[in-house]
Amino acid sequence: MLTSIAWSSLVSRRKTVFLTFLSLVVSISVLISVEHIRLQAKESFNRTISGVDLIVGAPSGELNLLLYSVFRMGSPTNNIDYNSFTMLKANKSVAWAIPVSLGDSHRGFRVMGTNTDYFKYFKYGSDKPLTMAAGKEFASPFETVLGADVAKELGYKQGDKIVIAHGIGSTSFVNHDQAPFTVSGILAATGTPVDKTVHVSLAAIDAIHLPPSQLKKLVDNPDTQLASPKSITAMMLGLNNKFATFTLQRQINNYKKDRLMAVLPGVAMAQLWQLMANVENLLQVIGYLVLLASLFGLATMLLATMNERQREIAVFRILGASPKLIVSLIILEALIISLLALVFSIGFVTLLLTLLDSWLTAEYGLFLSNNVFSMDLLKLSAVITAATVITALIPGLEAYKNAIHTQLSGR
Repeated sequence: MLTSIAWSSLVSRRKTVFLTFLSLVVSISVLISVEHIRLQAKESFNRTISGVDLIVGAPSGELNLLLYSVFRMGSPTNNIDYNSFTMLKANKSVAWAIPVSLGDSHRGFRVMGTNTDYFKYFKYGSDKPLTMAAGKEFASPFETVLGADVAKELGYKQGDKIVIAHGIGSTSFVNHDQAPFTVSGILAATGTPVDKTVHVSLAAIDAIHLPPSQLKKLVDNPDTQLASPKSITAMMLGLNNKFATFTLQRQINNYKKDRLMAVLPGVAMAQLWQLMANVENLLQVIGYLVLLASLFGLATMLLATMNERQREIAVFRILGASPKLIVSLIILEALIISLLALVFSIGFVTLLLTLLDSWLTAEYGLFLSNNVFSMDLLKLSAVITAATVITALIPGLEAYKNAIHTQLSGR
């Protein structure tokens, strides 16, 4: 009965109610989006690489090793011996091993030397494998596979020739002009640092640093068998048994023949995310401030109609409604507007995430689920409901005073 009366009262003031409803929809949608993106971005950030159990490199700190081996940021303090890679690859606990060799660039994009196991075992997101948008993997020392962003920004296509430069700057004075690379393939967009990487073989990294005479012979005879490289920058390991992770990590860290450090990507990612905690908290504060502003707008709308509703309140009092019932009616009206806005906002955000899913993944590397239902949403809904009740008490108390005044006037 009370709900029906509250609904009829809102319908009679539909213009102002609708504007207040839209204000709440915008603010709640912003808050839900901020919370969802904040949580999903953290998961997406942690899924830049998937299935890698250990990253091994020279001792330089967990974050530094993670940054240069996965995000192509910064530089390694030292290389590790290639024999260490072959030793670990042969370890019975290791299912696969991917070598990583850094140090060169192409027009501001990092060049990474690796082998074909990289395309077979490297995964991102929820165990998504790398796929080719065009062409195939490199098969000779002077072929390259480009990340999606490299090909898009520089306008490359399969069969084009590119020249690698020494160093990691966008401008280099030492170009390996004698050994141009042919684009054999272009990877599909992943939304990860893979998109901004030029991939070549380990053999190519060593070859382009040979003396000019030897390099020319190799370019003329690309099928020439090359010796294994002496060193690499890092390696990624996938293990047969996850329970062996900590044991192998300890063995690697204590390895006597080479200075090695093994880190767990998940642990290093968590440490890196902690550095962004202030931004995360700021986003939450902004979201709640927007909601608070809209709730005050709701209270203002209800409060502004109190003078117009004195006759309505008087009728309710004549019919026997108590002052407390009048307050309950005002609070119920606020809850109806707020809860409808909440339901509409959930639907709107879900639809928006569904439509923008592919674009967010390709452009920003955000793997966002379109399912916003979670314990966090339930907590958020409870906060919105409680805040609505508290805010509605302002016009509710005004209605209570009017009801008391009507009662005294009647006497």
